[in-house]
Amino acid sequence: MLMFKNIILFAGLAALGAVQPVSALTAAAFQETCAKQATSGEGQSQTTDKGWFFLKAELRHIGVGPFWGEAAAKVSKASSPDKADPLPAIVDFNDQLKAAGVELILVPVPCKAVVYADMVDPAAAGRLDDTHRAFYALLREKGVKVVDLTDLFLGKKGQGPLLYCKTDTHWSPYACELAAKAIKQQIGSPEWLKSDSSAFSSRQEARVIVGDQTEGKGSEELMARVVSAPSGKTTVDKSSPVVLLGDSHTLVFNIGEDLHGTGAGVADQLALELGIPIDVIGVRGSGATPARINLLRRVKSDPGYLSGKKVLIWCFAAREFTESSGWSVLKIRQ
Repeated sequence: MLMFKNIILFAGLAALGAVQPVSALTAAAFQETCAKQATSGEGQSQTTDKGWFFLKAELRHIGVGPFWGEAAAKVSKASSPDKADPLPAIVDFNDQLKAAGVELILVPVPCKAVVYADMVDPAAAGRLDDTHRAFYALLREKGVKVVDLTDLFLGKKGQGPLLYCKTDTHWSPYACELAAKAIKQQIGSPEWLKSDSSAFSSRQEARVIVGDQTEGKGSEELMARVVSAPSGKTTVDKSSPVVLLGDSHTLVFNIGEDLHGTGAGVADQLALELGIPIDVIGVRGSGATPARINLLRRVKSDPGYLSGKKVLIWCFAAREFTESSGWSVLKIRQ
């Protein structure tokens, strides 16, 4: 009977994504593999025989190992050593927002090469980014709320649509949907959240994109939950108490143009999950300092801007920890 119960328990955990396959690679070996592939061949991407494109900057980021404290200046691509360490900038930003009555939720987008490590090295399985886990634990110790999506993504991998575009540097609409649900869980149901479950509707859609890594020569089809708002309304509103700040991961599938259509980005998914529109401050460049500079500009133009905000979700590619131009400590509150 005990053995039967254990089998049921194991099956239940596996269904929830709690049980990961054992990798033939150690985290250190995978780090070395990524470091080597980041410097091999030509161009900005590494292509696999299965049609997956991995940005070399991302592979390099995984390959450098720890990137904070004394190690920061040695591995970062920051413009100056004093801007190499992301830890002080993130902690200071959290403290400033807390003093303004705004809750920061940090949402680093897991590296595609971490979630689909088996496409980088067939021997890889399970979670192999020990460096990220250690950094997120340190941030939590310092009072920063971190939504680490990696285990969630690994648990969902292979059970539904792709979590990342094979031919593009961004996550997929399905990953945006999962991220929005995880963020909603972190926010909970505070009194200020005047949720309206009928505010938005959604439908499933197959969307064909031309990835930014194929030089316009390749395409792929992705499934998307497309969110719609009633006539005259939108999923994005500057007056929202929830701010989504970050890099192009906050804009993809949301703003259209070369970012693969509208209605299926993380802002749209958040609006559907929370039942309210979302304020978005997204940049096509770095989500590290440039995104916060855009927030600063908004605060300067409207001194009362932060007084109407309750939560700020800071979402950017995890590779930014080493591959951005730097992590400046900015005075957001005047």
